[in-house]
Amino acid sequence: MTVSKLFSPIALGGLTLANRIVVSPMCQYRAVDGAAGDWHMVHLGQFALSNAGMAMIEATGVERDGRITPGCLGLYSDDCERALERVVSVFKTVTAMPIGIQLGHAGRKGSSRLPWEGGHGLSVGEGGWATVSASAVPYDGRHAAPDALDEDGMERIERAFADAAARAQRVGLDAVELHAAHGYLLHQFVTPLVNRRDDRYGGSRENRLRFPLRVAAALRAAWPRERALGARINGPDGVPGGATIEDTIAFAAGLKDIGYDYVCVSMGSLVGGQRFEASPGYLLPHAEAVRRATGMTTMGVGMIVDPFFAESVVAAGKVDMVAIARGFLEDPRWVWHAAERLGVTMPFPPEYRGADPAVWQGAPHRPLIAPGPWPQAKAS
Repeated sequence: MTVSKLFSPIALGGLTLANRIVVSPMCQYRAVDGAAGDWHMVHLGQFALSNAGMAMIEATGVERDGRITPGCLGLYSDDCERALERVVSVFKTVTAMPIGIQLGHAGRKGSSRLPWEGGHGLSVGEGGWATVSASAVPYDGRHAAPDALDEDGMERIERAFADAAARAQRVGLDAVELHAAHGYLLHQFVTPLVNRRDDRYGGSRENRLRFPLRVAAALRAAWPRERALGARINGPDGVPGGATIEDTIAFAAGLKDIGYDYVCVSMGSLVGGQRFEASPGYLLPHAEAVRRATGMTTMGVGMIVDPFFAESVVAAGKVDMVAIARGFLEDPRWVWHAAERLGVTMPFPPEYRGADPAVWQGAPHRPLIAPGPWPQAKAS
């Protein structure tokens, strides 16, 4: 049996993952007033037998007006909690694999149409809502200007994150991930491109990180230490006047001081129309920089689809884990096939034993030697 770093266990707080492959949070836009339904049952259910180290539920609004779209998942009401408990309960009846949830607030990117309907802002008359942000700066010309949060609003949102964590605990989730990336509310405070405040929440890096770290601390206080707590944070914004990698590192260091177990370093649209030149591992240099500077357990994302590449970046210490989204949409058995290609023995569920290449003569041929050269992480 091959010794694989990718398939070795890792501890996150009081939780131990069997391997370092995570099903990334993937927005589905199929909730009804924030409540999960049959679509979520089937979508998440296909990953219950994936043999990943952990599965993460999509970005979930901590308040109704914190959703990205009217179809986004929420955890702000008893109805939301009951609906999600149904999904998680079924997931846990068929697998011991941990399952977590990503909690966030869309801020000025909220009240949007579904992506396949254009994604532009919805008016109140169209079923939308008034949005909030660090400053009254609109996301783009297709969204209304948000209201700048005052102290009462910040306290309300801080409580909403803590309340959602309490609901997540009752639902039986194993991990919570604070969403502070992709141009959503907490990221809007971090970046000087959106945060134009002249009070103690704007200006200097320390001030811009004050509210995100305040929310992070409230979430840490509300979430049990025996479960895992992480955060998805943004790398440099990639636009003039935006946040830098130094901001990312300072944010990660603050989260480590608060007691977070890991960070996932990602990148997402901060301003309307923003595009990224993507290639396999294109975000890994940012994650590696954070890991090197802070020593914090770090998850990498960004077109990680090849098992040999995933193995190489974890084995080289660039990141401690990888999170995969589209790769799992295309192939929910990604982990099984990765193990086979890397020469790692992985037990099949008895019910699926007939598809085990060790006993199935019709199994597709997949090379057990690494192709070369592996894709290289591209600096950005």
